[in-house]
Amino acid sequence: MSNKEIVLKAMNELFHEKDSRAIERYWHESYVQHNPSMINGHEGLRNLLPMLDSNFKWQPGIIVEENNIVITHSLVHGWGPVQVIVVDIFRIEDGKIAEHWDVVQEETPALKSASGNVMTSFNVLTNEK
Repeated sequence: MSNKEIVLKAMNELFHEKDSRAIERYWHESYVQHNPSMINGHEGLRNLLPMLDSNFKWQPGIIVEENNIVITHSLVHGWGPVQVIVVDIFRIEDGKIAEHWDVVQEETPALKSASGNVMTSFNVLTNEK
């Protein structure tokens, strides 16, 4: 599996299928978390699952893989009261997610943005303007 495939499978199994066993399969035992609201290690991921909205959905758009780093630009539903745009940065070690950073921003609809552009990157993937 490529590092990109590891991230996609891990995120899908943990957050969409709600399979907590995915933590041991895809996250390194010494997992380092840089999100200031979460703790390091598997426990932080386990603690997160019950707090997520039942309709939680992670929709990646652009995904970049460079050596052991995978970066995703995503639309996330259910992380909080409004949809958010998230850039996740994953470092892969020994076939598992070993480290994670993220940047989270509330989604602003295109009609309310100064540029009139959407914040998601799905249009880039489908060659739409």
